[in-house]
Amino acid sequence: PAEPAAQSPMKLMALQLLLWHSALLTVQEATPLGPASSLPQSFLLKCLEQVRKIQADGAELQERLCTTHKLCHPEELVLLGHSLGIPQASLSSCSSQTLQLTACLSQLHGGLFLYQGLLQALAGISPELAPTLDILQLDVTDFATNIWLQMEDLGVAPAVQPTQGPMPTFTSAFQRRAGGVLVASKLQSFLELAYRVLRYLAEP
Repeated sequence: PAEPAAQSPMKLMALQLLLWHSALLTVQEATPLGPASSLPQSFLLKCLEQVRKIQADGAELQERLCTTHKLCHPEELVLLGHSLGIPQASLSSCSSQTLQLTACLSQLHGGLFLYQGLLQALAGISPELAPTLDILQLDVTDFATNIWLQMEDLGVAPAVQPTQGPMPTFTSAFQRRAGGVLVASKLQSFLELAYRVLRYLAEP
C-alpha cells in the first residue's frame, strides 16, 4: 500500500541513524589486531568528518528523490541498476581481519573516484536536485583528494592519478533519477564501511 510521502523521508532518516548506530556498535566490538595504523590522527579525524558530511548530503539527495519523484526504495530498482551497469565499489582490503593499509587507502580512493564519475554521469538529473547533487559531488571530490594526499605523504600513491572507466549512460529523466537513488544507496553502503574502518584505525 502507498504510504503518505511525508512518512517516507522520516523513515529514511530513522533507517540512516539505525545503520550509523549499528556501524558504531560493530566498531566498538571489533578487537584491535596489533598496531592498527601509522596514519596521523588528524587525517583520520578529518576523514571521519568528511564521511559524516557526505552521508548527510547523500541522505538529503535520497530524501528529495523520495518526496519529489516518489523514488523511495532502491531495492525496487535493482534490476534497472543491473541493466544500466551501475557498479559497486569494494573495500575488501579494509576488513579488520586482513587489513592492508596501502591497499585499503587505494581502494578507498578508487571507490570515491568511481562515485565521483557516477555522480557526474547524473548531471542534468533535475533543476530541483542539481544543487544537492553538486554539493555531494564536491564533498566526494574533497574526500578523494584528502586520501590521495595522504597516500602521497606515505609514498604509496601511484605515479599517475587513475582514469575513469566507462560510466552508465542515462537516456531518460526517469533513468537519471532512478540512477540517482541507486548511486546514493551504493555510496551510503560504501561510506558505512569506510566509517567503520576509519573508526577502527583511529582507536588508540
